[in-house]
Amino acid sequence: MGKAQRVSPLRNLLAGGVGGVCLIVAGHPMDTIKVRLQTQPKALPGRALLYQGAIDCLRKTVANEGLLGLYKGMGTPILASIPVTAIMFFGYGLGKKLQQKHPEEPLSRAQVFRAGMVAGVCSTLILSPVERIKCLLQIQAGSGERLYAGPSDCIKQVYKRSGLVGIYKGTVLTFLRDVPASGVCFLSYEWLKDVLTPKGESVGELSTPRILVAGGLAGVLNWMVAIPADVLKSRFQTAPDAMYPNGFRDVFRELVREEGIGSLYKGFSAVMLRAFPANAACFLGFELSMRFMDWLSVRP
Repeated sequence: MGKAQRVSPLRNLLAGGVGGVCLIVAGHPMDTIKVRLQTQPKALPGRALLYQGAIDCLRKTVANEGLLGLYKGMGTPILASIPVTAIMFFGYGLGKKLQQKHPEEPLSRAQVFRAGMVAGVCSTLILSPVERIKCLLQIQAGSGERLYAGPSDCIKQVYKRSGLVGIYKGTVLTFLRDVPASGVCFLSYEWLKDVLTPKGESVGELSTPRILVAGGLAGVLNWMVAIPADVLKSRFQTAPDAMYPNGFRDVFRELVREEGIGSLYKGFSAVMLRAFPANAACFLGFELSMRFMDWLSVRP
């Protein structure tokens, strides 16, 4: 995987927080479209779906709610983006460090994949309740029915209704989505950086455009793995508490029975439109932050 560098989970933590802010700002509009497509009900007989696709959903959202409608529900993820992404990158750094016998030992591709899965495990406990609140606010904005005044009110109502279990609803699906997908994401990112590094140059000197390409493509591959579990998670997290007594297995059976196996890829176009710019921004924010900290450490 190229020349080995000393791994610092603490630096990963700090730089990951910056990357998280970049990811949310760049990716939230298409995330709103994704969730609305994934959670819209099946069309009634003789009637069309509310949204015919990502572009139609985007057009209707902007027409009905203005550009700010694309940022509905962003309060919770923007506040949580720093710790969530910071912990994810910390987990990645920790996963790499735990597999090294000495600080300069290069990692195999399998080890990088395992380190990426550790990153997914670390981020899930924080990310799951964030996604639960975000999804509830996003579908509320699309339906026109105002149940929650904002993120804090949504948290209070969900907690009052069903306690911490309600806040963490969908955690297993978040885990199933993020652990394998994070492994793929970090593995593909490190591999793409190696591929895009000109001969004779260091990966640490990779140009901004090449970092954006590597991060964006890694994000696309991440979501190609993650989207089926993400569809189930969005549907499960936004459903009434008693709707699926057997959990996500009921969601899976209902979707496949009523809409076919293709329903597990609902919102695919919106996911792909979001994946490249959001992850490109995230990895660029991470890399530039790491370089800044390197510069600070060598200043006279």
